[in-house]
Amino acid sequence: MIGSRIAAVGHYQPAKVLTNKDLAGMVDTSDEWITTRVGIRTRHIAGPDEPVDELAGHAAAKALATAGLAAADIDLVVVATSTAVDRSPNMAARVARRLGIPSPAAMDINVVCAGFTHALATADHAVRAGGATRVLVIGADKMSEVTDWTDRTTCVLVGDGAGAAVVEAADPAAGAPGIGPVLWGSVPEMGHAVRIEGTPARFAQEGQSVYRWATTKLPPIARAACEKAGLTPADLAAVVLHQANLRIIEPLAEKIGAVNAVVARDVVESGNTSAASIPLAFSKLVERGEISSGDPVLLFGFGGNLSYAGQVVRCP
Repeated sequence: MIGSRIAAVGHYQPAKVLTNKDLAGMVDTSDEWITTRVGIRTRHIAGPDEPVDELAGHAAAKALATAGLAAADIDLVVVATSTAVDRSPNMAARVARRLGIPSPAAMDINVVCAGFTHALATADHAVRAGGATRVLVIGADKMSEVTDWTDRTTCVLVGDGAGAAVVEAADPAAGAPGIGPVLWGSVPEMGHAVRIEGTPARFAQEGQSVYRWATTKLPPIARAACEKAGLTPADLAAVVLHQANLRIIEPLAEKIGAVNAVVARDVVESGNTSAASIPLAFSKLVERGEISSGDPVLLFGFGGNLSYAGQVVRCP
């Protein structure tokens, strides 16, 4: 029986850092107002000459190098993003071209903030079904491009970046660390609570509705994702939630009951990077050595549509 595992991860953020003090000079806000309400202190902002596929390509190249693989070893590229400007060629094809990946299957997935965990599940399923052997899974978003920088309720939240994972076939019978079953779904009737729509496209959300939903409805779903992997929340070494804001991350992590886990708080320095937030935070935990190879980690995305998807993975 074929399983799958994460062989390596990587991340990338633009060089420009926008601080709360910078924002206070742009809109009616302050460092205290922002940190008290959302816990964010800085965020990285891409320039006009840094498209989403460039962010994604840097993160993917890092993951490939860490895995010791060449571009030609990849046969499927899946990119989670909601900030692609063009309809075609899609982001996955653009990344494949940047990296020189020959003739891969290439697809984009738009599930906004839950995009990466949906994309990871898609890659896992493709490998298990024999449709792919090695997959580049990328979450990348340029939220600065869909933000109204005069709206202090949204502009204080967002950042740009990308994170990537190399997924490959593994033998579960050999005890190889793998990717657990996904638990996913949505609340379509509440899809209006998080939006990127209009011309030009702009990000908007109903903050209180999202907060109540995330902190009350999602904890049992996240615990169920652990159960599908045959674990309890207490078994987890780390919890990497969508980095929406600190006021959602901390109570949600507490209600899940992962009492022994490192809780990713990358939102403090990166802001809400949508589909990039989970692989970005996960890659940083791995890079800093805060989790070890084989450790069980809950990845749990939630947000637009209102969609959610979570699975327990083993640290590469």
